Amino acid sequence: MVRTSRTGSLRRGGLRLLRAGPALLLAGLAFAAPVRADDAKVRISRQPGFVYLPAVLAEQHKLIEKHAKAAGLGDVTVEWLNLTSGAAGNDALLSGNIDIVDSGSTNMLLMNDRTRGDVKGLCGVGSTPMLLLTRNPDVKTLSDFSGKDKIALPSVKVSSQAVLLQIAAKKAFGPEGATKLDPLTVQLGHPDAVAALASPHNEVNSHFSLPPFQQRELQDPAIHKVLNSYEMVGEPVSNAIFYARTGWYNRNPKLAAAIVAAIDEANAEIARDPLQAAKDYVAATNEKTPPETLVEIMKEPGTNFSTTPYGIMLQARHFYAMKTIKAEPKDWKDTFFPLVHGLPGK
Repeated sequence: MVRTSRTGSLRRGGLRLLRAGPALLLAGLAFAAPVRADDAKVRISRQPGFVYLPAVLAEQHKLIEKHAKAAGLGDVTVEWLNLTSGAAGNDALLSGNIDIVDSGSTNMLLMNDRTRGDVKGLCGVGSTPMLLLTRNPDVKTLSDFSGKDKIALPSVKVSSQAVLLQIAAKKAFGPEGATKLDPLTVQLGHPDAVAALASPHNEVNSHFSLPPFQQRELQDPAIHKVLNSYEMVGEPVSNAIFYARTGWYNRNPKLAAAIVAAIDEANAEIARDPLQAAKDYVAATNEKTPPETLVEIMKEPGTNFSTTPYGIMLQARHFYAMKTIKAEPKDWKDTFFPLVHGLPGK
């Protein structure tokens, strides 16, 4: 039944519409309330770490909501969920509990292969150098690690840190030594790894870390650096990207574009006023690192906040060589949705 207004003209118009027949009635309703092609809600997971700064700003400043409304999608609800590892994000993505994962590109590559291309990258978010730290004074190089050492990683074998550790081991010990340090690795979220490294009695005495945790850890004079990931590979590596399932992307073309636009705007905010972006991050996350220190992190070589994906093929080739994935991508674009194919990724 058509709801009529209190005015006589609208009342008469409603009656004319009813008398015109069902076809015209349905057409009138379709014109009055168009069916939206995109979902009214999107659920995004995020992990702790400064590399996720653009996503934090997007949440705090409601940038996805802003760009979704500009795209004609009305009021879109964005739900952010904090997870401690990419593995947890992948499980939630495959079970349908979230729509988009914000994690390292290695986790996306793994899911892309195991789902035969159903999971793909939406856009880059950020890349930062990762430091392998230890409190063992006898460890100066990778060759010095032994069975008495335990190295914390967010996910063993498949996280960005795990893959870069294998690449570094391959360089140090030869192709057959890529997994030599794998038996020493343990899965531990970054905040828990910081606490473990601070305790002289904890068996975890090393951590392949991430800003700002590594800066906090290095304040302890007993902790020192063994490896810098950016210096080791000589290029940025996206250790934070958005990725989603093909079904969600195909169902949400405008929302997907709005999300990429939101991250672009967040990155522009960072470039325009790094200190304010750092202050917003501290306020949102209760981070203990001073904003001024976070600004210094932004200036470090290898730190890059961009929707352009970096280091994708470096990691994909390693995964394929290690038989972690069955199919080797020929180009980084094979693993990303078309929205970012025009960017200079690699």
